Amino acid sequence: MRNNFFYLTLLTVMLIVVSSCKTREKIVYFQEGVAVTDSITVNTSNYTPKFKKDDLLSVIVSADDPLTALPFNLPIPSSAIGGSSGYQTGSPEKFGYLIDENGMINMPYIGKVEIDGLSRVEAALLIEDSLSLYVKNPIVNIQVLNYKITVLGDVDRPGTFKVPNERITLLEAIGLAGDLNVTGNRRNVMVVRDNGGIKTEYRIDLTSSDLFNSKVYYLEQNDVVYIEPNITARSRSSLLVATSSTFIALTSVVLTTISILTK
Repeated sequence: MRNNFFYLTLLTVMLIVVSSCKTREKIVYFQEGVAVTDSITVNTSNYTPKFKKDDLLSVIVSADDPLTALPFNLPIPSSAIGGSSGYQTGSPEKFGYLIDENGMINMPYIGKVEIDGLSRVEAALLIEDSLSLYVKNPIVNIQVLNYKITVLGDVDRPGTFKVPNERITLLEAIGLAGDLNVTGNRRNVMVVRDNGGIKTEYRIDLTSSDLFNSKVYYLEQNDVVYIEPNITARSRSSLLVATSSTFIALTSVVLTTISILTK
């Protein structure tokens, strides 16, 4: 009887260990390609956000004479100075320069300026050059008011999130959504990006360190991240719960019986 009790206990421990190992393989990030003692270096200097069509911009102009800069400054929306996010409250931004379908914004006096595809620094320099005819020593600061990303699928809090600093990684976006659920497929995360009017899909494996070299490690304006549910994992999880309950009940009966017979 004692031998039966020993083997039954050993079997229970082995089942728990095997189950834990299989679960770890499916939910732990960055498993492949990096040894314990290795470090991962991500070169952030090569990433520079570019303005896109339909971006809504806050353009703030300052100058030696503040009065000469006033005609170029639209009212500042509350969200640009720390207020609530329009995408979280459901209300759109009301003020700003919209980049039209031709990639241009239309400013007072200087007219249309093409800034689609330019970085913040490039666009600011271009506008400052145009303003120099009307304003002495102009300084231009630009911010995207509707910079947002969307995370959908098998996450804790799916939704659309406004990004105030116009710079966010895939991991940070997943963090905003409350992380993947246990049943989320970490090996086949999809990022949908608009490249010049063409929707492009990228597939990412979060369990691999290759993520850090991906084109979509840094997300761009209007990127959509989709987390597929792992149907197999959900089915196994449901089966495991049912099997575990049955196994625990049977184990309890067997242990009780052995305890009575060995007294």
